[in-house]
Amino acid sequence: MPKQIPCLWFDTEAEEAARFYTSIWPDSEILGTVRHGSETPEREGQVLTVSWRLGDTEYVGLNGGPQDWHFSEAISFQVLCADQAEVDHYWDRLTDGGQEAPCGWLQDRFGVSWQVVPTRLLELQNDPDPERRRRAVEAVFTMRKIVVADLERAADPVSA
Repeated sequence: MPKQIPCLWFDTEAEEAARFYTSIWPDSEILGTVRHGSETPEREGQVLTVSWRLGDTEYVGLNGGPQDWHFSEAISFQVLCADQAEVDHYWDRLTDGGQEAPCGWLQDRFGVSWQVVPTRLLELQNDPDPERRRRAVEAVFTMRKIVVADLERAADPVSA
């Protein structure tokens, strides 16, 4: 199967974005940069594309210039987190200069949408008990950053 690599269109910020993202993920690196050559003298030396890796996923950023469209929530990247410490790390770093949204969603400083999701939420969403599932999902609707302890309290409320 051919490899699939998301390509993100930026005005001029692709290299800045690659540096930002690779500063957040511990297992990450910038893989390469392509610059305009003499065939485009007005842009010679400027970054055309930059590629980077976050964990096992590669990305390409393209400095394609300004467009009438922008990134939207219609496409987002999920960050599956093992625990609350990971949720806090990715949430805090990705929202720096960005914007929080409901249910674990956010837009970073470049307008790219992310979902920071604890794997515990996925476990609760697949719980065989429909009432536990319902309570956990309803709790997510009240949150911005997802808090694992609040999910668990909602799933298993203490009897009065």
